[in-house]
Amino acid sequence: MTQAAARVTGRYVRNGALRLPALLACAMAFFAFAPPAVAQTREAVAIVVHPESEVTDLTSAELRSIFLADRQFWNDRSRITLLVRAPSAYERDVVLHRVYRMDEAQFRQYWIGKMFRAEVATGPKIVASSDMAAQLVSAIRGAITFVPASEIRPNMRVVRIDGKLPSDPAYPIR
Repeated sequence: MTQAAARVTGRYVRNGALRLPALLACAMAFFAFAPPAVAQTREAVAIVVHPESEVTDLTSAELRSIFLADRQFWNDRSRITLLVRAPSAYERDVVLHRVYRMDEAQFRQYWIGKMFRAEVATGPKIVASSDMAAQLVSAIRGAITFVPASEIRPNMRVVRIDGKLPSDPAYPIR
């Protein structure tokens, strides 16, 4: 423990040794902020496409390629329209972590670079809510987005990822 950490507890280091109350206070503060030992089960995030899309199954690599805009057209040559939830949404955080493998700052920097290099005409369309994502994916041919699995609607086409649906325990986007 450093002298600064000892000062926070109101105790000071004396000859390289902490007083016992200071040590206990620091240990309690550490464990108060430590993550739980058992990870909580997270809700799956479903990948959905326009209801008339022929897409039913994607590999994780294909999905990543689509979300990174390395792949911009479907097999029928229609343009892919990427719909992404606004920052602070749970499902956005999951997709950033599991699909993009980026944090928020890296995500923004990535898309600025893509547009600056003219690799894409525009970045992803930002949607404010899962309801808006559901409405737009149903209205825009070629659209792809993600919603919490609990918010899947009958008019949505859910895409299998690596052969698995969001209800499968081994589904990769949780």
